[in-house]
Amino acid sequence: LSATSSTPVPVPNPLLPSPPPTEAARQLDALLADLGHTQSKLAAAGQGAGVPAESLLDDMLGSLTRDLQELGITAAPAGVCAACRKPIAGKVLTALGKTWHPEHFTCARCGRELDKGPFFEQGGRAFCEEDYHQAFSPRCAYCAGPICEKVLTALEQTWHPEHFFCAHCGKVFGDEGFLERNGKPYCHQDFLALFAPKCQGCERPVTDNYLSALDGIWHSECFVCTECLTGFTSGSFFELEGRPYCELHFHQRQGTICHGCGRPITGRCITAAGRRYHPEHFVCTYCLGRLHKGTFRERGDKMYCQPCHDKLFV
Repeated sequence: LSATSSTPVPVPNPLLPSPPPTEAARQLDALLADLGHTQSKLAAAGQGAGVPAESLLDDMLGSLTRDLQELGITAAPAGVCAACRKPIAGKVLTALGKTWHPEHFTCARCGRELDKGPFFEQGGRAFCEEDYHQAFSPRCAYCAGPICEKVLTALEQTWHPEHFFCAHCGKVFGDEGFLERNGKPYCHQDFLALFAPKCQGCERPVTDNYLSALDGIWHSECFVCTECLTGFTSGSFFELEGRPYCELHFHQRQGTICHGCGRPITGRCITAAGRRYHPEHFVCTYCLGRLHKGTFRERGDKMYCQPCHDKLFV
């Protein structure tokens, strides 16, 4: 918005007979000259006498009006000032549907004169641009400053467009948009890195297909034997120290592999010479007869029955 340009109001034609033109013009010029000289001294004179300068000016204008009337000239006021409620005899400013002395049309907040620049209206009052935005414009949720031009609304708050960015990396959001956490916006990459559950296998965020096992979340492709990285096609696995293993490598870690056949021992077990065997695999290396604890002989890492041992080595 902007105020209407200030323009002088023309003096109406005399309504009553006037003295001879030359004499009237001479007296009017003298009065105006006197008023000009006096007005330039009003401030100092008013302060020295303890009388407000505005009061002295009103007295001078009243005296001028009476003198003009004596000359037969009637000066009609251009309106009444909405600020001081006094008649407007000179330049008039029209704004907000009212008339004003130009010097009285001021910002309701800071008092700056608004007759030569733009102004904003709120509740029937005029404000300069700066004070209007400070008092009435929406505030940015990031910087708390007034938003004077484009406003972005998100998360039930208002933002300067350049201040709506990822709360972690500071990048302005692109076409992918944003994700919200605790009232703050995040780009997709940072949101997943900060808040998505992590795979127990690769420690990367899990966003779609996953498995829940061993008190954790896993990518389907990451839930494999810790030793041989083979998936569990049968659907079963063995757990050791919080990690998944296939049956073979679980028993290897536990030390329950048969020394005879190399396969896991899941039932009865014979322990001899620090090694474990299926009972049916605890046999003489030479005759393949079943051995019994206390009736075998060890040679290197092989087991023999007593007769075969004596035949071969004694």
